[in-house]
Amino acid sequence: MSLLTVGVPTEVKPDERRVALTPDGVREMESHGVEVLVQSGAGVGASITDDAYRAAGAEIVATAAEVWARAGMVAKVKEPQVEEFDHLRDDLVLFTYLHLAAYPKVADALCSAGTTGIAYETVMRPDGSLPLLAPMSEVAGRLAVQAGARFLEAPQGGRGVLLGGAPGVQPGRVTVIGAGNVGWNAAWVAAGMEAEVNLLDMNLDRLRFVDQIHKGRITTLASNRGTVERCVADADLVIGAVLVAGGRAPVVITEAMVAGMKPGSVIVDVAIDQGGCVEGIEETSHHDPVYVRHGVVHYAVGNIPGAVPHTSTHALTNATLPYLVAVAVHGPEEACRRDPVLAHGLNTRAGAVVNPVVAEALAAGP
Repeated sequence: MSLLTVGVPTEVKPDERRVALTPDGVREMESHGVEVLVQSGAGVGASITDDAYRAAGAEIVATAAEVWARAGMVAKVKEPQVEEFDHLRDDLVLFTYLHLAAYPKVADALCSAGTTGIAYETVMRPDGSLPLLAPMSEVAGRLAVQAGARFLEAPQGGRGVLLGGAPGVQPGRVTVIGAGNVGWNAAWVAAGMEAEVNLLDMNLDRLRFVDQIHKGRITTLASNRGTVERCVADADLVIGAVLVAGGRAPVVITEAMVAGMKPGSVIVDVAIDQGGCVEGIEETSHHDPVYVRHGVVHYAVGNIPGAVPHTSTHALTNATLPYLVAVAVHGPEEACRRDPVLAHGLNTRAGAVVNPVVAEALAAGP
């Protein structure tokens, strides 16, 4: 089987500055005989120059249309936008974050075109861990606390609380719902800022793991309706970090809970790219990141790691590169046959949604 040419276009989602491959990633592809096309300027937002890609062996291509037309596999960061739908075709592999449960129009476009869509976020190991989602979850969790701290400042519309407090003054209270990679990193950073932190999850083993590491600096609580209600009402900052691999995020923070929060408190919903875990929340962007509802500041940016594109691009490539190489060298079918972990990432094929969890979520609707 011939090797797939890999194309890396510039991301077009608003405020998205990450790029799907670093120069070291290009160099690795080249060592396997894989040709790499990079759109001119694709790495500028992540502080990576065309010359760096060129030195690593990539061909710099002037337009996105040429990248999509010549590539057998397109590597991206975010789901294709409406203006990219016309580039989809039935002999193309698209490898990116798809989040189809939250973006059903993307699923329709992939199926209509017959494109093979592989999603970073559903590549899954036997233990249920998500190796290609993990690095961005780690970045998003850490950034969620930074964003929350910023918007708690009075000039930003918040209630004027410093998370770390001050000598003689009670620190801010942070509630993190979900103890996966996002939640654990958020709780860790918030505790490092000397906030009072409650971390909620239904998985007691996960809470034990966090408790053993942080030894009481983070309060771990079993998540149920009553606990969530009390912790949300008491918090200055609430971080939603709930994940269902491939599916829509469950709503765990209701409209009534939001209405009961303190005026000027902040919600950061990291699950927004999977529909959000806050009832009625609407996606925002880095350009316009917040809005106020019930007197509470809502931060619901769908690509939080895009705020630090240099760090995020390198972290993402570190995780995705072995899988990208496997698909480029062996093709999607053989690569998935060889690696069941990668096979979980296959979302669309020959006009159908083939991942059962994603298909079920799409059928269920919003």
